Amino acid sequence: MTDGGELARATALLLDGRHGAPALRAALVDLYEFWLGKGATAAGVDTADSGVALVAVGGLGRRELVPCSDLDLVLLHNGNSRIGEIADALWYPLWDARVGLDHSVRTPGEALKVASEDLRTALGLLDARHIAGDPALTERLASAARDQWRRTARKRLPELAESVHTRWRRSGEIAQSAEPDLKHGRGGLRDFAVLEALAAGQLTDRPGEELLAAKQLLLDVRTELRREQRRERDILSAPEADVVASELGLGDRFALARKLSGAGRAISYAVDVALRSTEDKPRFGRRPVRRPLAEGVVLHGDEVALARDALPAKDPALLLRVAAASARTGKPVSPGTLRTLAESAPELREPWPDDARNALVELLGAGEGLVDAVEALDRTGLWARLFPEWGAVRDLPPRSPVHQWTVDRHLVQACVEAAKLTTTVSRPDLLLISTLLHDIGKGRDVDHSELGAKIASSVAQRLGLPPADVATVSAAVRHHLLLPHTATRRDIADPATVSRVVKTLDGNVVLLELLHALTRADSLATGPGVWTDWKDRLLAELVSSCEEAMHGKGFTPPEPLDDDQRELVAEAARTGVGQIRITSQGKVVTVVLAVPPNRELLAPAAGVLALNSLEVHSAVLREHGAGRAGVFSASPKFGSPPEPALLREQFARAVAGTLPLTQRLAAKERDYATSSPVVVAPVVRWFDDETSGPDAVVLELRAADRIGLLFRVASALRRAEADVHWAKAATLGGAVVDSFALSPKSGRVTPQWRATVTDEVLAAVS
Repeated sequence: MTDGGELARATALLLDGRHGAPALRAALVDLYEFWLGKGATAAGVDTADSGVALVAVGGLGRRELVPCSDLDLVLLHNGNSRIGEIADALWYPLWDARVGLDHSVRTPGEALKVASEDLRTALGLLDARHIAGDPALTERLASAARDQWRRTARKRLPELAESVHTRWRRSGEIAQSAEPDLKHGRGGLRDFAVLEALAAGQLTDRPGEELLAAKQLLLDVRTELRREQRRERDILSAPEADVVASELGLGDRFALARKLSGAGRAISYAVDVALRSTEDKPRFGRRPVRRPLAEGVVLHGDEVALARDALPAKDPALLLRVAAASARTGKPVSPGTLRTLAESAPELREPWPDDARNALVELLGAGEGLVDAVEALDRTGLWARLFPEWGAVRDLPPRSPVHQWTVDRHLVQACVEAAKLTTTVSRPDLLLISTLLHDIGKGRDVDHSELGAKIASSVAQRLGLPPADVATVSAAVRHHLLLPHTATRRDIADPATVSRVVKTLDGNVVLLELLHALTRADSLATGPGVWTDWKDRLLAELVSSCEEAMHGKGFTPPEPLDDDQRELVAEAARTGVGQIRITSQGKVVTVVLAVPPNRELLAPAAGVLALNSLEVHSAVLREHGAGRAGVFSASPKFGSPPEPALLREQFARAVAGTLPLTQRLAAKERDYATSSPVVVAPVVRWFDDETSGPDAVVLELRAADRIGLLFRVASALRRAEADVHWAKAATLGGAVVDSFALSPKSGRVTPQWRATVTDEVLAAVS
């Protein structure tokens, strides 16, 4: 065989030339085929007594050989006694030339047996291509390998899916990554090979033009990266990206990164849909169960889908409820549902209705499931309908090397982190919205915080937030770097430093706690090592000093009852029976419930509303005379509001103690509850001297919402011997912030009593 040095010199000449990436790959294929053909002849492959063939798989088999690639070769034979000598004569010159080699020597039967046991081999043989020797032998193996794959592909889908997901976990994503792995990353070349394998198994269609263009871009980038590095490398970092972008005529690394992110998204989404569409569905027996998740939304098998009675063309908030259900359950939205929403969903008019804004907050607070839910909406153009401003940051690469994600993915990832912090703030809804928008001003040659504040103000108004909340969101975006910059660059022990922060935030303690949580979420979503114990400690000290200077309050007490509500309390006192009054505006109902003296109100009221699938958005409990009244704003989770007569009957029974609410709600939670991927520890806070009455204190609960939560808390307060003088409940997306004015049923407020109440409440909501 020709000396290996000849191959090395020829390869170097090709790499030094200015061929375009496709031309370079073609030239490398021609070079290696010519050299292997000569070597095979010299080794005796063409003159062997029994059939022998040299077969290429992998990049050479696909005619997609990139620089510095290993050669994947199979020396195929029919039991030739000299096969060992032939193999040595082939392999040693390649090793001498320092060519990476993944080789095997097998009969067709042996190769097929290995393929039946090893998935990687089975996929590799789909690319088998004849190089030298007996072409009939090569065709025999290639044809048999394709036939075997078609017969067994469906059975091997679970193994294939597991290998794909394992690789994704190990290698990360192409899309939205600052340093993508072009070959192994999610949406990379290995994933395109999966699409081709599924098509070869006749399980899906061949990849279309968009996917072929995405593959071409990945191949070209990988080719130029290796040409530049002169070594085996598939991870594209920022310095290398500038050179690659220049070679491909794409201007700079930022333009290249956006194109790569788009390509990775296209391939990743196609693989995800393909794997789901090829899963075995039951052909006989029961159809997949349709379990309600939200109004107009069901879980159909393992996918989130539209309910049969859903009206997407007349329900602007439906797509947000679908996305929130997908994010909350971790189940993907079915492709058919996405198509229907893309074709039929109307625009959300400004200001958004309350149910749409609540669904958005629930979506943003869903945790890890948010990433795939937003990606599904973005791929179908639905996310851009909700947030046209997103186009400026979509696939926008970071300027700073500490960021591991593109700007749009960073914003979503920051919301994932913020979802874990919703119990640390009094306004979790504003935390999540501010987090989503905190870098929305990037991508322009201006201060992104100032521009972002203006954009955030516009978005917050469109969402229908009241003016004070609009100002808070805008200020949070404007000042989202204030705390980390101050804590790490100034003397936080200097009173002047604290005074400057307090003045900048206009003494707003709610804004301060939002910025504290946003800083943590922003840092954790930036990259490894950005959030440290040192930074955590500095921020905590700065925030604590600012809180002392602000003397802020954690809540505001509820408004007093109006004349109609006081009249309802008087009627309950006269009749001795619980009374109820219901008004509605669209699907939002206001329920006023009153009880006579010495009767419990909160637990029966909350329990009956939960039993009828009414989600409580806000609640106010007040005393009047000897009776009590509660004003609840709620909306049905599914369908229409319940009949008022049914609510009256159940409430009267609950007040009388003849309705088993605990058992009925436990059964309902078993049937309808969906586990949340976000584990948020509930928080109980105490406030003294912030309510009237002897021995009265305020308990504030911050927790993740669940079916019957308010009922459980009310029952816990009863067990803890706590009288509820008034209550104020607020459901903000998937989180609640509830305040209760309490006093002991007997005795005075003591540390032991507080501890008992805290333990009972936390046990009830955990």
